[in-house]
Amino acid sequence: MTATPSSIEQVIPGQGAMAQPSATPTKAKRRRFRFIANGKAATGLVMLGIYVLFAIIGPWVAPFDPDERTPEVLAPPSAQHWFGTSHLGQDIFSQILAGTRGVMVVGITAGVIATVLSVLIGVTAGYLGGAADESLSALSNVFLVIPALPLIIIVTAAVTNAGDLIVALVIGLTSWAWGARVLRAQTLSLRRRDYVEAARASGEKTWRIVLFEILPNLTAIIASGFVGTVIFAVMSEITLAFIGISSVSSWNWGTILFWAQSQQALAQGAWWWFVPAGLAIALLGTALSLVNFGIDEFVSPRLRSSGTGRFRTVTGERVKMKVGFTPVVRDRETAPEITIKDAEGVAR
Repeated sequence: MTATPSSIEQVIPGQGAMAQPSATPTKAKRRRFRFIANGKAATGLVMLGIYVLFAIIGPWVAPFDPDERTPEVLAPPSAQHWFGTSHLGQDIFSQILAGTRGVMVVGITAGVIATVLSVLIGVTAGYLGGAADESLSALSNVFLVIPALPLIIIVTAAVTNAGDLIVALVIGLTSWAWGARVLRAQTLSLRRRDYVEAARASGEKTWRIVLFEILPNLTAIIASGFVGTVIFAVMSEITLAFIGISSVSSWNWGTILFWAQSQQALAQGAWWWFVPAGLAIALLGTALSLVNFGIDEFVSPRLRSSGTGRFRTVTGERVKMKVGFTPVVRDRETAPEITIKDAEGVAR
């Protein structure tokens, strides 16, 4: 019995015309930029970059001083005042630009602190197990029941001139417990996988196993926790300013909403006083969510390829794969004809 060249090429990997190189430079480069090529991730990164840019240069490029008073009281949006003016004639666009820095500082700082703590405590507890797991889990349970927002109110009321960093520190130190619990559960599932056992059997150090074998599989969860903490920190900062707990002399989006609510902007029809600040909050949350969706699709091949798979049938018809459905292709030429009869026996 002789084997055909095609069968030999299929059996022997890396030989013959059917064998392909493992990774060409073009494919490697494409794989490296796959995350940026994702539409959701690219859109979220661009939006987030604009916010970061405004946080850096916002107070410098603002057309007016946010505290400057002008005779144009409650003026609607115009070429001179893009977002209108307040009851004191202050430019709302300048206030939003100046307030972006405080919001971004609190959100990113609190997100980084909470994410670092959740990774350190959650992954350590899940990988080590035993007494260390019990101790760190008990610590997580204690911080899990601490109400963050009332604690922030107490701290800001007790500390004189509590700035954005104090608020970010309190939020970060009280918001890591839930992420740590999720990471611990996932680490417990990953530490007995075959590749982790193989790395441990080959003599790899613990920090290398955690860093190169476990953490890459937790990227989506870590990113989701970071995004959630940033959104919670931003909303907490805005809520504190809106209810008048934090200082109303330093501008952020919550301060704008505080003055708009106290001066009854809605009753006066001054929609431009609160709508831009609300849109800024909503767009920031949208940007963070899009980045999180992009990370999920980048990490999970199933999400990345869902809804995009297409195949061609024997009749030349192209069928698109859909999530949750198994495509069933019926050959129109060989399929039996189905005759439906009504109650009187008449075929239809």
